[in-house]
Amino acid sequence: MNIDFEPIAVRDVYDGYMNAGYDGVVGYGGALDIRPKFQREFVYDNARQQAVINSILSGFPLNTMYWAKQTDPSTGDVAFEMLDGQQRTMSICEYLEGSFSVIVGGNPKTFDNLSAVDQERILDYKLMVYQCMGDEDEQLAWFEVINIAGLTLRPQELRNAVYTGPWLTDAKRYFSRENQGAHKLAKDYVTAGDVNRQDLLQKAIEWQGGKGDGSVKSYMNAHRKDANANALWTYFKSVIDWAKLIFPTRRAQLRSVPWNVLYEKYGQDQLDAGELEKRVKALMSDDEVQKRSGIYTFVLTGDERALSLRAFTVNQKLEAYEKQNGICPKCGEHYEFEEMDGDHILPWSKGGKTTSENCQMLCIRDNRSGG
Repeated sequence: MNIDFEPIAVRDVYDGYMNAGYDGVVGYGGALDIRPKFQREFVYDNARQQAVINSILSGFPLNTMYWAKQTDPSTGDVAFEMLDGQQRTMSICEYLEGSFSVIVGGNPKTFDNLSAVDQERILDYKLMVYQCMGDEDEQLAWFEVINIAGLTLRPQELRNAVYTGPWLTDAKRYFSRENQGAHKLAKDYVTAGDVNRQDLLQKAIEWQGGKGDGSVKSYMNAHRKDANANALWTYFKSVIDWAKLIFPTRRAQLRSVPWNVLYEKYGQDQLDAGELEKRVKALMSDDEVQKRSGIYTFVLTGDERALSLRAFTVNQKLEAYEKQNGICPKCGEHYEFEEMDGDHILPWSKGGKTTSENCQMLCIRDNRSGG
């Protein structure tokens, strides 16, 4: 791969700038694709955008940018893709477009309100650009290296750079747009994280392809050349539609439920949403339940571990231990305190509370065997 260094003036990068949102961003006379299909969405907040402009006005250097260079063999036309530097480049161009202001001399000023001297200072500012030319795999491998070093991307953003293709382009259409597609459908039922930073896309892949970085990579690699992401979207939508059908009452705890796991096991069962809601409502007011998001799993599975039921305190267990003189009421043998654990005399499932009166100490063997 060939790599060349070239300082490029802001005015040249801004020439032909057009921000069409999700349909793409171009500049440099239309020759620079500022947001290629593998890039993340624009995520700089106003403070970071202002910091970029203030750095330029102060003459401070910005970090190096990286462009991928491509030449059309039939025409000789040269085009570029932004490998690294999208956020800074768009901040500069959006300021020139008048999208935000910066404080200059104690007053907020858009580009049009700057003095002619300051305007020229920005337009003449040289961006430090490395241009690389190589095949797609070489460019993307380099992109992975420079972003690991800079710690600028989240894991899914970095995976997007490596496993680019028609499948990813289509997947981002569903999962990378806030208040649209998957986010609009599921925001009451999943913790979406930062949609623009690809958190929701990662969750969708984990649901269908398995958890862990290796599983997500394997799934993306296997599907990167697929014409579309219909399978991923269809599965995600099926899971959420099922969750909404059986648990239609909106609560904050819904966002922490492993819906894909429950869907795989109970998605084909005939469930009574009204009866499930009665049980959920009762459990929500039960002060014995410590993990309320686990209620949804419990009413389907019956597994009390999902609830993290209130445990006996050390004092309550010591009191019971002294009353029993260290004797396990199940096997009749004596044990040290550390060899026993608290158990409900009347089980929680039958209305028993975690109180001193309802505490007995069982040896660990009897307690684990269910008494």
